[in-house]
Amino acid sequence: MKNIIIWLSLAILVSVIGAGLFNVKDVSNVTNDDYLRIHIRANSNEQVDQDVKYEVKNAIVNYLSPMVAELTSVEASKGVVRAHLLEIRDVANYVLKSRGFNYSANVKLTEEQFPDRSYDDLFLAEGVYDALIVELGSGKGNNWWCVVFPPLCFVNGQENGTENIEYKSKIAEIINNFK
Repeated sequence: MKNIIIWLSLAILVSVIGAGLFNVKDVSNVTNDDYLRIHIRANSNEQVDQDVKYEVKNAIVNYLSPMVAELTSVEASKGVVRAHLLEIRDVANYVLKSRGFNYSANVKLTEEQFPDRSYDDLFLAEGVYDALIVELGSGKGNNWWCVVFPPLCFVNGQENGTENIEYKSKIAEIINNFK
């Protein structure tokens, strides 16, 4: 019996240390509704279309960053995006036109299915999310995804509204409750 307790304690200790090393995030109370994602679809996989996709991405991020960086809710973020859909389209079209492209952008705020995706320490599971969709031309090329809220892709450093994301270890919680 003593050996079982020692092995169980050792297994729990290794799990706690492992969870701490890998910053396991407790997402049990976070839902897909807590995020607003962005999806920019390139016209094609030709290098020129892929290059302009990133130019459009940079222009949209620069345009939206001052508006979303300080927001504290997904609803507020959706409201800002919804209020500026025409301007976001105009930003994308300006980049396309200035680079000599003969196609334009379509922009909408909608629900969309996303696969599993990791953004640094944040893992978002496959599922349906609210998303700002920017389709360049046919939109059949490789695309770029990120998150508008919390503003992970719109500001750098710890002043992006994500410094309050709390990382927890379920195993540590169980051990602490066991004491």
